[in-house]
Amino acid sequence: MTKADLVEEVSRITELTRKDSEVIVDTLFDSVIKALKTGDKLEVRGFGSFRVRQRNARVGRNPKTGEKVEVPAKRVPYFKPSKELKDLINEDGTTVAPATPSETPVAPTNP
Repeated sequence: MTKADLVEEVSRITELTRKDSEVIVDTLFDSVIKALKTGDKLEVRGFGSFRVRQRNARVGRNPKTGEKVEVPAKRVPYFKPSKELKDLINEDGTTVAPATPSETPVAPTNP
């Protein structure tokens, strides 16, 4: 689902104009971004929580050239879904089937 799809869904459900729905969606996203920028944790009960995690500086590698590259420290957004959201996603009873033995790679054995 794209942002445009989300705006369309809000417009359809609330029977507001597309422009008003876009303002609502933009305001929601701007509020989340503003909270994360200031270091606040944002929690939506029954949905999940957004927070910022700190990544330390490290030495990386350019995969194309193999050259070492300094990667600076940075803050990254992190989302943790609530138990309710996980349950809602999985409530239809369908599960992903495990790989069958023929699909599972097997390492060759040496006698």
